[in-house]
Amino acid sequence: MKRIATLLLVFLSIILGTHAFAANPDPDTLKVALLPDESPSTVIKNNRALKDYLEKTLGKKVELVVTTDYSSMIEAMRHGRLDLGFFGPLSYVLAKSKSDIEPFAAMLKKGKTTYRGVVIASVASGINRIEDIKGKKMAYGDTASTSSHLIPKSMLKAKGLEPKRDYEEHFVGNHDAVALNVQNNNAQAGGLSESIFNMLVEKGTISLSKVKVLAASSEFPEYPWVMRSNLNPALKEKIKAAFLGMKDSAVLKPFKADGFAPIADKDYDVVRDLAKILNLDLAKM
Repeated sequence: MKRIATLLLVFLSIILGTHAFAANPDPDTLKVALLPDESPSTVIKNNRALKDYLEKTLGKKVELVVTTDYSSMIEAMRHGRLDLGFFGPLSYVLAKSKSDIEPFAAMLKKGKTTYRGVVIASVASGINRIEDIKGKKMAYGDTASTSSHLIPKSMLKAKGLEPKRDYEEHFVGNHDAVALNVQNNNAQAGGLSESIFNMLVEKGTISLSKVKVLAASSEFPEYPWVMRSNLNPALKEKIKAAFLGMKDSAVLKPFKADGFAPIADKDYDVVRDLAKILNLDLAKM
């Protein structure tokens, strides 16, 4: 019997491969994923203070991970290759449908854990309202992005505009690319996060003489921090406490946040409902 048990363990290790190791409930090194909104080197450099803070607070080594796109990040979480992840609302919902994960903290800005998306247009395009996008090119970011795809697409739909039928949709990767494509009139309109748009204007990347905001959306739940549900309960509590007690401005600066507040899965039902309205099959995204 002992030999059979040993053979079974060997067989399982071959089948599961590194996944079994990745599912360790109390790993020595925590793999922490950040959104691929900029180049990996830039994201990792900007979040060095986060790495140092978590290592000191949790007493573990931390490896920052930036995947090539949202889909890769979702798949890495699904296969247990990540322990923590900072997701967009839609990418979280997609990951949740495929993984045993849970949200525990969301960005807090000016006392709120919600944010808005905006639809913008090139000044040169002559577009003055969302309805004018008909027959034009519309730039979106990543297909799994909330504020640079799901929200702006719903805003166009509310005005009776459907992709392919009424306008050309182009996915350009991230928020910055959306804004730049609209500024250069490669696309006459686009959708992205309001806070990111404002940041690009403040940095001088985008000029209000070339780009204008047509409309802002209603409020949606902020980007959540997510963890593997099968982590050690004591470790999960330490991770939650580390984020909810985060006050260091150097750590918070890259997130443009004042802190983090508790969040629950049910808070993202509004995102699931919006996906249904748009007839998006989350299982196939």
